[in-house]
Amino acid sequence: MGARNLGLLALRLLWREWRAGELRILLAALLIAVLVSSSISLFSDRLQRGMLQQAAEFVGADMLISGRAPLPEEWRRQAAQMQLESTLVVEFASMLASDTDMLLASVRAVDQGYPLRGEVRLSQQLLGDEQTAEGIPEPGSLWAEARLLQRLDSLPGERLELGLLQPQVSAVLTHEPDRAGDFYSLNPRVLMNLADLEASGLIQPGSRVRYRLLLAGAEADLLRYRQWLEPQLQAGQRITAVQDDNRQIGGALERATRFLGLASIAAVVLAGVAVALSAQRFASRHFDSSALLRCFGLQRHQVLWLFLLQLLAVGLIATLLGLLLGLLTQTVLVALLADLLPRQLPAPAFSALGMGAATGLITLFGFALPPLLQLGRVAPLRVLRRDMLPLPASGWLIHGLALGSLALLLWQFTGDAGITLAVLLGGVSSSLLLGLLAWLLLRSIGQRLRHASLAWRLGAGQLLRDPAGAAGQILAFGLILMAMTLILMLRTELLDNWQAQLPEDTPNHFALNIQPAEAESFSQRLGELGASLAPLYPITPARLELINDEPALQRAEPGSQPERAINRDLSVTWSAELPADNRLLAGNWWSAAETRPKVSVEARLAENLGIALGDRLSFQIAGQRLDAEVSSLREVNWDNFTPNFFMIFSPGSLDNYPQSMLTSFRLDPQDQQALLELRRAFPAVTLLEVEAILQQVRDILAQVTIAVELVLLFVLLAGFSVLFAALQSSLDQRLHEGALLRTLGAGRQLLRRSHRREFGLLGALAGLLAIAGAELASWILYRQVLDMPWQPHWLLWLLLPLAGALLIALAGSLGTRAVVQRSPLHILRQGDNQ
Repeated sequence: MGARNLGLLALRLLWREWRAGELRILLAALLIAVLVSSSISLFSDRLQRGMLQQAAEFVGADMLISGRAPLPEEWRRQAAQMQLESTLVVEFASMLASDTDMLLASVRAVDQGYPLRGEVRLSQQLLGDEQTAEGIPEPGSLWAEARLLQRLDSLPGERLELGLLQPQVSAVLTHEPDRAGDFYSLNPRVLMNLADLEASGLIQPGSRVRYRLLLAGAEADLLRYRQWLEPQLQAGQRITAVQDDNRQIGGALERATRFLGLASIAAVVLAGVAVALSAQRFASRHFDSSALLRCFGLQRHQVLWLFLLQLLAVGLIATLLGLLLGLLTQTVLVALLADLLPRQLPAPAFSALGMGAATGLITLFGFALPPLLQLGRVAPLRVLRRDMLPLPASGWLIHGLALGSLALLLWQFTGDAGITLAVLLGGVSSSLLLGLLAWLLLRSIGQRLRHASLAWRLGAGQLLRDPAGAAGQILAFGLILMAMTLILMLRTELLDNWQAQLPEDTPNHFALNIQPAEAESFSQRLGELGASLAPLYPITPARLELINDEPALQRAEPGSQPERAINRDLSVTWSAELPADNRLLAGNWWSAAETRPKVSVEARLAENLGIALGDRLSFQIAGQRLDAEVSSLREVNWDNFTPNFFMIFSPGSLDNYPQSMLTSFRLDPQDQQALLELRRAFPAVTLLEVEAILQQVRDILAQVTIAVELVLLFVLLAGFSVLFAALQSSLDQRLHEGALLRTLGAGRQLLRRSHRREFGLLGALAGLLAIAGAELASWILYRQVLDMPWQPHWLLWLLLPLAGALLIALAGSLGTRAVVQRSPLHILRQGDNQ
């Protein structure tokens, strides 16, 4: 038979199989795999890109280039050629003067188009209502923060002196998108038009100026631009993206991405198992058809191709339908959750659709192909001897295809070879271990049910007749429950962990430049205002210069975070006690009797700079050198919005150096009058509001929560598809055995009770395996992937076996209704093949 005729025959058989309902289970299982994959890919891709866009407000752009010298104009021209928006910002410190006072301010000269992401908000009065700014300050005017105007005793509409200019204060600056997280520019802020900069005469040779080129555009264009620019960067120039610039946002997005990848793996792998079970049933029901085709003259490879073409057709249909349904599903979800999601989600990406299609094909051939390979091995003699089974395919081939497909799916969803290998090896090892445990549990329970009621003996006998097969079923159901339990555990504890990082009383203000003499009165005043206050820390600017007499900068890679940390003055402190949110990883905290200067170093900085216990660090403080021995390494929680430090010295080490105090506190964001009174009472204290950062982080975490919960629903859907596919795979045998029992006198109620007991026992054992596996997997994931604390879940050891028994007993009873509803005579006449 030629290829054309073989293809036509495959289509005819496919139509007949479809009308008979043979392929519907396989199609439904594969459809779920593609639907789950495409829905998760599309929704999480849009949500992550939307969160990145929202997080881009932390830098006012998708990416920025900064440096201390003017940036080449060619860089901006190249950005335009690569379809990127750009704008320029020049930052420097300068004195502003009113008729009564002078004040050092942080001035930002901005160009047209600023900001590229986010918005600037203004008020026409010191404590007036906010409104979104349109454009930038007009030439000859500026926007100033309220605290600057308060300190200069000025009002909107008045003029101030700025260099050679006398610009008018046209509005009160209340919010800048790229101010968030910039704790090193602590002076009051002023925005002016870049066109006024030259006439102001403020930029002179030797002036300390920072130039920033803000960029926005498509991710692919930004990546191409970054690859073009990085080789040209000079010392002191660096590129910053959203994930690089803020620990809180970077950590939230990283954990969200990892969780969505892990949950997607669970959902798709479960759907893949459903495909494998459905394909196994389809193959076993077509052994006779294969034998007849061989008798009619088809060769072995032609029979195999005949069914593979049908499989491919089913795969294409399921993939197209799954992609359409996935696109529709995520569109509906976005519409329903519009009030909770980022304001402007990006359009669906074709790459996400491609991931769904690739998942469908990988799932199809990785999980469905091994069972169908048996159809090419059916002997023609089976027409006369119905008990002849085809020779099984090579175990290496079957397991190799399945593991290879699983590895591809893991790598596709995580993009991390280490996580892929760990999950794959851990999953295979856990499956073998749990399968052996299931077999031992089954044998142990079987001994105790020999003298039970008839329904128990029938139900347990169904499992004990083939202990290896029953152990496989228990393992399959156990893995389903384990996956669903693990995702539920991660969802609950991941969100609890995030919310614990940002409780309601998280500080939303930093107070700096507090003089030691006024520290007590400042704390007392905050207490009167009802503010919750973090500890007061003395701080001194210090620069790390030497590590064991070797220049510290030689140990840091150019442009890296350690290089930026030591290439400026660090705010260092001393403390007799270890701060509450710090944890010692190595060494010991100093005793009260310590007299020599010692220092505790943040662990990640120490690792990047090669700093070890006992090393001697040399600092430059107020023109003097201070040597200190490293006595401990600390892990610091940078996400808690309280003062944190790279370096903490032992008491007495900094007594001879000038100090000021630093703290953070929480004040009701609506109580602007209290904040105004605090500024008037302590005019020398710098108050930095971070409420905008807190709210933005909370918004992003709320959106991550939505994604997590929706992915959990997909995992549950995939788990139920495996459950019913497993029931369908053994339905033919159950129909035949049920017909025999009813012929011998068994009633429908007895069969129903035996099925409930069989599946209840199977579910309880599966639940026991599931919680054991989930505990082990969560311990590994929490510590190695998500960097979270872990503790046992004792309540689940009781609830999960019970839930497994109820769930699988219910599903088993529904899935085997045909056993008690169909006529025994009709089933026996159809023969074993039905």
